[in-house]
Amino acid sequence: MDSDGTQDARRAQANPVPRPAGPPAVPPRPERAPGVPPAFEHSPRAASAVADWLDEARPTTRPGVWRHGHRPPKTARTAERLAPVTVVGMLVPLVIALVLWSLWRRGAMPYQFTLLRLFTPDDWWWGGTIASPKNMDGAEARVVYDGVFFAVLLYAMGRLGSWPHTVRHFVGGRPQPARALTALLGALAALSFVFPGAFGVGWDALPVVDPLFSLIVLISGGYELFASPLFTNALYAAITLLVAWPFARLGGWWPYAQELLAARRAGPGQAVPAAERPRSQWPELRDAGQYEAADLLTGEVAAGRMNDVDCVRVRRAWSAGFGDFRETVLRQGGAAWTHPSGDRDLPRRAARHDLLAGQVRIGRWAGGERTPAVYREAGAALGPDVLGTSLLAVGPSGSGKTRTLLEPLTESLALQALTGTCAVVAVSSPGGPLGPDEAFDVIVRIGDPSSVHDLDPYAGSDDPDEAAAILAEALSGDLDAVSGQSAATALAQLLGPYRAVHGCFPALPELLALLEGEPGAVSALREAVAGDEVMRRELEARVRQTGTPGDAGRALADRLALLNRPVFAEFFGGGSNAHRAFSLRAVAHHPLRVRVDLPDRGHEEAGRLITRLVLAQFQTVVRERREHFACLVLDDATGAVTEGSVRRLQRLRSQNAGVVLALRSVGDVPESLHGPLYGAVGCRMAFSGITTWDGNRFAQTWGTEWVETTEVAKHTVFADQPMTRAIHALRKLVTGRAVTTDAVTVRQVERERWSASQLAHEIPPGHAVLSLTSTGGEHAPPLLVDLRG
Repeated sequence: MDSDGTQDARRAQANPVPRPAGPPAVPPRPERAPGVPPAFEHSPRAASAVADWLDEARPTTRPGVWRHGHRPPKTARTAERLAPVTVVGMLVPLVIALVLWSLWRRGAMPYQFTLLRLFTPDDWWWGGTIASPKNMDGAEARVVYDGVFFAVLLYAMGRLGSWPHTVRHFVGGRPQPARALTALLGALAALSFVFPGAFGVGWDALPVVDPLFSLIVLISGGYELFASPLFTNALYAAITLLVAWPFARLGGWWPYAQELLAARRAGPGQAVPAAERPRSQWPELRDAGQYEAADLLTGEVAAGRMNDVDCVRVRRAWSAGFGDFRETVLRQGGAAWTHPSGDRDLPRRAARHDLLAGQVRIGRWAGGERTPAVYREAGAALGPDVLGTSLLAVGPSGSGKTRTLLEPLTESLALQALTGTCAVVAVSSPGGPLGPDEAFDVIVRIGDPSSVHDLDPYAGSDDPDEAAAILAEALSGDLDAVSGQSAATALAQLLGPYRAVHGCFPALPELLALLEGEPGAVSALREAVAGDEVMRRELEARVRQTGTPGDAGRALADRLALLNRPVFAEFFGGGSNAHRAFSLRAVAHHPLRVRVDLPDRGHEEAGRLITRLVLAQFQTVVRERREHFACLVLDDATGAVTEGSVRRLQRLRSQNAGVVLALRSVGDVPESLHGPLYGAVGCRMAFSGITTWDGNRFAQTWGTEWVETTEVAKHTVFADQPMTRAIHALRKLVTGRAVTTDAVTVRQVERERWSASQLAHEIPPGHAVLSLTSTGGEHAPPLLVDLRG
């Protein structure tokens, strides 16, 4: 990392990659001395789309769910749907209570025969209690009895049936303000029925308390204590609190009051806790005392001078602990640590991205009985957390693999590269580049004379054995007659002596001449290594094997001849532009955006060889330690999957890297590698239009699940009694069907999650079945995803 915030994409042992232009000129900002207060008294209020994007909640949820703006479904928040028996258990007590209340109001249950009336003196009951002396006529006394009866009836109805469960179902899942308000309205309604005088003018005695006080006076035998208005009013308040206590528990009044008090105490002169401050205010910087940088960045976000790429890039710089963070931010603002290309965004975006969560939205999870509640109608998204386990996508031509999957993924990885968190290598099929040219730092157009960059066939390696293994995988990885070990040994016997003499590896035309055993090339190399005994023995061993039965050099030469065509004369280290060779090893050190365009029609076999070469180089260079995620996207992986690549594919998830493989059919992979390939990748995607043979592989990989099935069998009823037989005969004559009875059997059975027939015939156009596995071990079952929106 240079002082100006740029990086040099250079490897140590090879020619440097052309350095992109530096960041755009940014007007210098005056740097404050330590101790100088910030420019604003308070941070400006977020008022831009980027600020709203930063402050949006991103809940932690299952893999593949679009987290930006995600809201859990109601079924997940309010537990299960109310069963019919629960509703019946709620309605029966309500009906009984309404009948009793109606009888009470009509006088069918006269209050003169209540238990309290039998044990209470007439002068006390009709004239008021000692605690609340007053003259009551018949109407007011009836109000007292109505309140008592209503309170007892309401309590009994609440204790019976399923009322507590039902109330929690509808009230407990609401947001805190709505929940508290609902409980408050319920408490006021209950108090208005039970205590009709409580909401009148002044503090009237609660009618339900009068009989209780009368009983207390009878038991205690004293009146002096109840003559104090302060004591009686305190008792009234205590009784009221006891009545309102269940509603307070249901509405969560006390936690809500604590939350409001905490927010009120944090006034203008006090800082809000970091967990409660929005991200657009940069709370992590303020907690560390970086108030000047936080205020400046907050102003940049509020004014719209920073986009999502800038915000994520600066947050990464802070989390990485860059030593000159404060000075760089005060000097460059939102343009600090710009990507070496100078780009702060892509020229255009075709998909929805959330760089803060590292996701790109590819569609929407379809609803259905197979789909869990959290996935129903939620957005479907992919990110490095699942791409780190690699992804295999299978679908015929026209099914939408490139348009709906590979292009959004490549665009997302290119955006993440601008934030410094990712490096991407995209290999495009002929005639269909993955993204515009402006979205990449390095574009290698194999076979195009106008290409600025060439591809180093040895990935910048200085080890002959490693370079030989990479080239052997590309040349003979799909051959059954030549093993990878023998091919690598044959190449190492030539690459080692050549490098010992010339200090570099040969260009592919020179290597082809050595493999074919041309006398001039071999004799020149033999004379050059005459003084090095070790390298001379290596070369002599290769010369002795040349032309013998089972010689790997002959097959390697035939494959290498595919790249020795005139159209490739200026590539792979040949020609006069050897300095333009690009080493794929650069992606292991820098967040580069690389695109490799395969040659056009007429060179299909050469294109497959180049794809295997890029895959072998990528799996080799990502072994080195790095902090950013590295991903290789293959638009057409036909012929690229070999035994060695599948074996190395399993180790990528521990190396913070992943590969996206797109195939038209599983038949493009050797049959012996079908099982290992499906087991090596963690994410699998079946597009619409695949065959039953391809679907069978997915069905076997996804396995089975236990489901509950209901079987109904109809059995004919045979009557023994003459009358019953006559009735059955008459019924059969009228309906035309014999009298039967249903036998219902419910059992647990094991069935395939998706059968081969369902994958081949039931996936609608524009859809796919996708299963995901994250690098942390979380799984998402194979679910149907709508890729059209």
